[in-house]
Amino acid sequence: MQLTTRGRYAVTAMLDLALHDGQGPVSLADISRRQEISLAYLEQLFAKLRRAELVHSVRGPGGGYELDRDSESIYVAEIIGAVDESVDTTRCRGSGDCQGGETCLTHYLWEDLSEQILGFLQGVSLADLVSRRDVRRIAGHQDRKLVAGDMNEMRISATSV
Repeated sequence: MQLTTRGRYAVTAMLDLALHDGQGPVSLADISRRQEISLAYLEQLFAKLRRAELVHSVRGPGGGYELDRDSESIYVAEIIGAVDESVDTTRCRGSGDCQGGETCLTHYLWEDLSEQILGFLQGVSLADLVSRRDVRRIAGHQDRKLVAGDMNEMRISATSV
């Protein structure tokens, strides 16, 4: 099984949003810079996340996105599902026609694995991830890097005037 970039990026962006929850709306540009995800790609993902009622947008100056619910009630499996991903490990995408139109010997093994992975992801909330010390350490580093980059841009534009 391989989770595609879409699913990984959606979970990463939602975790970024959860880490900055309570600090006001978070712009997609900031998420883009911190996580090194294309802004255009984030816009597509957040349209799906908004339709799934996982986030809502705040318009105007200082606008951006906020979680639609508490991070304790948003689970990784839900995020992956919202962007049309699955955690299917079978070759046949669960249809049972993996070997010349018939079920292969290992079909049910991979189907069981898919269920185990889904069950695991259904049990991991954004709050669980936010509470991890390693996640908070990495987020702190990303925030400092973003601020340092903003300061450098301000210095460069001030000297070019």
